Amino acid sequence: MPLTEDAVREQLKNVIDPELFVNIVDLGLVYVINLVDREDGTKDVQIEMTMTSPMCPAGPQLVSGCKMALQHLDEVNDIDVKVVLDPPWSPERMTEEARDELGIF
Repeated sequence: MPLTEDAVREQLKNVIDPELFVNIVDLGLVYVINLVDREDGTKDVQIEMTMTSPMCPAGPQLVSGCKMALQHLDEVNDIDVKVVLDPPWSPERMTEEARDELGIF
């Protein structure tokens, strides 16, 4: 299967926020996924994501989790995860599934 933004997003669903026990995609923490073609046929993956709060203690764990979730994909060469705080995260970014899991209506 070719490496696409949707495929990356699906793999990132394996990264679970250790405080909320919901994956980072459904929480709305992943803002941008860019795939950059390389001459050797592989792709660099660039991710911009945020945290639920600026001082989130799980930040390094989530960044590491993103890299681990993607490193085994065949077409992936380099993975760059950038944590951004603008725009700030808010619960409105969550999917309906995440809201249901957390009991937010």
